[in-house]
Amino acid sequence: MLSGRAVTLRPATDADVPALARIRTHPEVRRWWRGGDDLAGAVRADLDDDELTVYAVEFDGRVIGAIQWYAEPDPDYRHASLDLFLDPAVRGRGLGGDAVRTLIRHLIDQHGHHRFTIDPAAANTAAIRAYAKVGFRPVGILRRYERGADGRWHDGLLMDLLAEELAD
Repeated sequence: MLSGRAVTLRPATDADVPALARIRTHPEVRRWWRGGDDLAGAVRADLDDDELTVYAVEFDGRVIGAIQWYAEPDPDYRHASLDLFLDPAVRGRGLGGDAVRTLIRHLIDQHGHHRFTIDPAAANTAAIRAYAKVGFRPVGILRRYERGADGRWHDGLLMDLLAEELAD
């Protein structure tokens, strides 16, 4: 279990699937985190992915989202990549930034990572602002990076952060 200023991160389990799938049904989350018609199956697939580590994000004793990371396996390109979703009902309180800071500190201290990436949709201005507050910087546009629910290709924004740039 990892403790932030306001949130707690703990390894997500099968018991978290209903809460996480419910959060992902919210239109503001589903827009960026699709998953098809079976969101519970999509959450379970993330939990079963051996390359991902998924934490449930808790606030005031309840699950409010998830944060996950994976490591680049090539030692010459070592870094960790993160992704996050939160219940829109708790947005605007700095909880996403707290979760990201908490995970990054853990990855620095326990896993020796020095560089981190995150790749929000280029149109997801709220996420981009939140990641910038933590210290992430834009690297560049990933053109036609992911297919949207509308079937069209959409741009992403690659952002990175070095360990010494992590903002409190």
